[in-house]
Amino acid sequence: MTFRLAASTFAIAAALVAPAAAQDEGDAIVVTAQRDNATEIVNGGDAGALGDVAAEDLPFNIRSFDETLIYNQQPLTIGEVLENDPTVRTTYGFGNAAEQFVIRGFSLFGDDVGVNGLYGIAPRQLIAPELFGQVQVLNGASAFMNGAAPGGSGLGGSVNLLLKRADADLTRATATFVGEGHIGGSFDIARRFGAGDEWGVRVNGAYRDGEVSIEREDRRAQVLGGAFDYDGGDFRAALDFAYQEVRIDSLRPKVSFSTATLPRVPDAGANYAQDYTYTELVDVFGTLSLEFDLSDEVMLYGRAGARRGDEQGIYGGIEVTDAATGAATSGFHSYIPYEQNAEAVEAGVRAGFTTGAVTHTLNLGGNMVWQQDRTAYDFFSPFDTNLYAPQQVAVQQRAFAGGDLDEPFPITEKQIGSVFASDTLGFLGDSFLLTLGARWQSIDVEGFSYLGGALTSEYTEDAVTPVAGLVIKPIEGLSLYANYIEALQQGAVAPLDPNIVNPGEVLAPRMTTQLEIGGKFYFDPSIFATLALYQIERPGDGFEDDGAGGTRFGYVGEQRNRGVELTLNGEVASGLRVIAGLALAEAEFDSRLEAPGVPEFAANANVEWDLPFLPGLTLNGRVTHTGEQQANAANTLQLDSWTVFDLGARYVFTAGEAPITLRLTVDNVTDEAYWASAFDAFNPALLQGAPRTIKASGSIAF
Repeated sequence: MTFRLAASTFAIAAALVAPAAAQDEGDAIVVTAQRDNATEIVNGGDAGALGDVAAEDLPFNIRSFDETLIYNQQPLTIGEVLENDPTVRTTYGFGNAAEQFVIRGFSLFGDDVGVNGLYGIAPRQLIAPELFGQVQVLNGASAFMNGAAPGGSGLGGSVNLLLKRADADLTRATATFVGEGHIGGSFDIARRFGAGDEWGVRVNGAYRDGEVSIEREDRRAQVLGGAFDYDGGDFRAALDFAYQEVRIDSLRPKVSFSTATLPRVPDAGANYAQDYTYTELVDVFGTLSLEFDLSDEVMLYGRAGARRGDEQGIYGGIEVTDAATGAATSGFHSYIPYEQNAEAVEAGVRAGFTTGAVTHTLNLGGNMVWQQDRTAYDFFSPFDTNLYAPQQVAVQQRAFAGGDLDEPFPITEKQIGSVFASDTLGFLGDSFLLTLGARWQSIDVEGFSYLGGALTSEYTEDAVTPVAGLVIKPIEGLSLYANYIEALQQGAVAPLDPNIVNPGEVLAPRMTTQLEIGGKFYFDPSIFATLALYQIERPGDGFEDDGAGGTRFGYVGEQRNRGVELTLNGEVASGLRVIAGLALAEAEFDSRLEAPGVPEFAANANVEWDLPFLPGLTLNGRVTHTGEQQANAANTLQLDSWTVFDLGARYVFTAGEAPITLRLTVDNVTDEAYWASAFDAFNPALLQGAPRTIKASGSIAF
């Protein structure tokens, strides 16, 4: 019924306005608006300490999804944006709505997503995409470019979000519909003014609320962002701020299991959550960026950011004890308030000069991140339930608790600092680029007891970690590259599990290494392909005997991930655009067991076609395939591969001189029910994929 209604609305609106679209005076507006709405990828981008570097000159891979993709696909979270990337898979962590991303077989927590190049500033668990102009993905270790991530993840890759700026004048209003009754609207206004358009202002906001395609799962988001920038030639400044409030009721949880076989997948839209479970997140954050050109070749820069986050929720789970019947226990549901303050600064100098026939790009600088986490926990007694016939119950009695639930006191305080230096040497007219650098990284962490707040652990670790990168351009359009990078990584945090002896303990930092080779090729200015082969090694983490009859979370064995990545994006024919790729991965512990939740093969293909015989109409489709993945640490259980198809269309017409864009998309057209992931930061758990989801929207630009 929902699909028929949305499709009918789209068809009727298109038919009613077709005569207007055919008018001569509207043709140019339609063509321009249709091209402006094209979903594309930006290759290259912000490489942190190395600056904003073109893809062909960078010994790493960076791709950016811009705001046109967000408008066209209507993702509700950043994770849904990253579903377009074949090298990234999204899951949840910690039993709640905390998105985490799997890149090259390693976690990237929401805590460690960057904003405008700074760590600690992004909302910690869920991020609404409407505030951002670009979502940048860097594959591979990024410790030299950005420093150590405060949450200790990001070893396999990083994500950096760029808040929207006033690049051109814009006034746009959008209405949206998702799922069963998730309705919303947004506005976006940008202006440039001054004698030379040196001043810019952009304000945007969105509100949406209602049930999505999963039964009883209700999501609400409200965001507001603003950016003020000045470009005076030699001096540039920008002030960005944002507010985000997100609430999810009855989130369908991950499914843990203690069975010899995997439970069958419930119906695609089924929900086994308790109605009293919820997640509520409020974040206020912003950044200040300054740049000053001392000369044509020397630039000073600095940026600073801050965030205040306030979270609370009753989080739930389900553990299947009988795979055949679906009999299960709830595990320990919990109420966890969480408050976090974070500040970050970075400053440096970038200089270009020539010695003889060799060009140099010198980068010197440093950064600091301060972070304080205040939290507590209240775990409830488990109860019996069933995966296929869940029963709603009242909140259970308290089983155990820790901290001050009303006014959480500090549990962790972190101070992470670094100083970096690099030089990119160019030979033979920059057809041979050699980057050499090092970063001194220091990590200071204090841990405090949940039972009274006393200091329980403290450590300071530092290390000098090198980076070396090589780019060779043998022919026009082809870049061959290699990199070697080491990193000091913030230690993992033990889960809040009453069955281990060190719940919540922050482990000491660990060292990691990465080796990568690859190539990049422009077939013509609009088609770009990359190939990468990599190996990443680090100490593994997991559970072990503490020697006194208990279980401790700590570093266990060695993990080595190897893989191959291939991506392609661009306009392969007039009006026909492709975003595609595949990833092969091998993630092993001690060269014996495969890491759970890491698919051996993954592939994506997005296609858009502007129909030449019907101006204004664009058809689009996406196929997402994820191969088999281990479902437990012993490698005795395995998830089946899965494939999902999405189809859609958008139509541009004019109302007077204002272009209007209608969009209709159906995700998971076949309503496939599947286990999407078994990845988890601690114990493997099953995440069910989203059911068929209808998305419709209409935008008008004044």
